[in-house]
Amino acid sequence: MKRRAVAFAPEARTDLLRLGDWIAERAGADVASNYIERLEAYCAGFEIAGERGQRRDDIRPGLRVVGFERRVTIAFTVSAAEVTILRLYYGGRNWAGISPG
Repeated sequence: MKRRAVAFAPEARTDLLRLGDWIAERAGADVASNYIERLEAYCAGFEIAGERGQRRDDIRPGLRVVGFERRVTIAFTVSAAEVTILRLYYGGRNWAGISPG
C-alpha cells in the first residue's frame, strides 16, 4: 500500500479546536481531549489506504468524505503524496451545503 503524508488544512485545525472546546464545555476537558486524540489518530491512519470514503466530485473535484464514530464527517482530498484533511463537521451539520475549502 502506498503511504502518504497526512496534513490538516487551517480550517480543519480550527474545526478541531472548536470541537474540543464545545465538548469540554459540555462533558469536561478529559472527555474532550480523549475524543480529539481519537479523531486525530483516525485521520493519521489515512497515511495508509487514504483513498477511502465516498467520492463527492459533485461538491468539489477529488473530494472524499468519511464518518468517524457516527458523529464527525471528515472532508479530505488525496494526491499522489498527501492526504489533506479539509474540514471536520460535527453532529448534524449540513456539511454538503458548506464549502470544504
